[in-house]
Amino acid sequence: MSKILIRGAKVLGGEVQDVLIDGETVAAVGTALDAEGATVVDAEGQILLPGLVDLHTHLREPGREDSETVLTGTQAAARGGYTSVFAMANTFPVADTAGVVEQVWRLGKESGYCDVQPIGAVTVGLEGKQLSELGAMHDSAAGVTVFSDDGKCVDDAVIMRRALEYVKAFGGVVAQHAQEPRLTEGAQMNEGVVSAELGLGGWPAVAEESIIARDVLLAEHVGSRVHICHLSTAGSVEIVRWAKSRGIDVTAEVTPHHLLLTDELVRSYNPVYKVNPPLRTEKDVLALREALADGTIDIVATDHAPHPHEDKDCEWAAAAMGMVGLETALSVVQHTMVETGLLDWAGVADRMSHKPARIGQATGHGRPVSAGEPANLTLVDPAYRGEVNPAGFASRSRNTPYEGRELPGRITHTFLRGRATVVDGKLA
Repeated sequence: MSKILIRGAKVLGGEVQDVLIDGETVAAVGTALDAEGATVVDAEGQILLPGLVDLHTHLREPGREDSETVLTGTQAAARGGYTSVFAMANTFPVADTAGVVEQVWRLGKESGYCDVQPIGAVTVGLEGKQLSELGAMHDSAAGVTVFSDDGKCVDDAVIMRRALEYVKAFGGVVAQHAQEPRLTEGAQMNEGVVSAELGLGGWPAVAEESIIARDVLLAEHVGSRVHICHLSTAGSVEIVRWAKSRGIDVTAEVTPHHLLLTDELVRSYNPVYKVNPPLRTEKDVLALREALADGTIDIVATDHAPHPHEDKDCEWAAAAMGMVGLETALSVVQHTMVETGLLDWAGVADRMSHKPARIGQATGHGRPVSAGEPANLTLVDPAYRGEVNPAGFASRSRNTPYEGRELPGRITHTFLRGRATVVDGKLA
């Protein structure tokens, strides 16, 4: 592999430095570096970050290749600055056996755009009744460490306890989709003033908060690790904050869309805004931003949920829930967290690379930008401003809530172990 010299980048938004990549590794970081025969990337004015890591991606393959494939999903990830994504288990068939997780893992290897780490289902068929082959999935070639029934909640407390006890044996983590199913029957959007005015079934905050409260107590009782997927309410923030103050081993994520969008958008009845958990209130959005800034919420995860147009281009009640997010995530975080002064770029690297890599045990990712480390890197031009145009997405689906909205920042380059996957904003 040839040498690459990234010239004049602000490493983690700080000091302007050169970064020399030699093969799969960062060879040197400093000023006025020179490497004869190296390909030079002019990064003046750009921010150099470690490659982003997404702990919550839906790649849809196997079974829903009309929405996304591992190839198109990892291309979208690379375009968004990601070098590693964790693929959720709600595929067809469900990723509840060693065979299925190994299939997804191998498809990721073949794509070459991004490392793909499968997430194993907690229960067989996501049905919440019987534990999946957790140990076999962990011992497989895919080396699964994160388990989730995302899309559904593990609502049975006994099953959840057993899962926490099981993964504790090999240092795994259960990632919970916190949604009490009885409290959300027929729910279409956040329960509140807007749902009452529109006459749509309400999705109460307590449906999320009650499961989080139960599960942090179970994790404490068992002495295991629990991760909370797509946390969305101010009350959930307070429960996680309390749990961390007790020393409970809990981590939590927030999606970009929950950092920016509110339930007021549902007044348009545009199904692009239909998502699980639902868009909440402005009060919730501000609480989530503060919690991400102070570390109560550990990471940003996209919950990239692609759907074909027929599943969204319909009446609200019939529409599928979910939004694509890989290609816009960093721009939304720049807009909501960096430009508001809540996080600096080093904080962004922590929440979108270092910590998700640590939670998911993504070896070689989320590492410091320093000599001897794997060259998993991304360059972002923070001065860029442009309207989101889904027609240019690498993802197979176009269900973005940001179409036509101006967002800051643009990924110019992504490097996976020293090999460029994105150059000048285009797939290599």
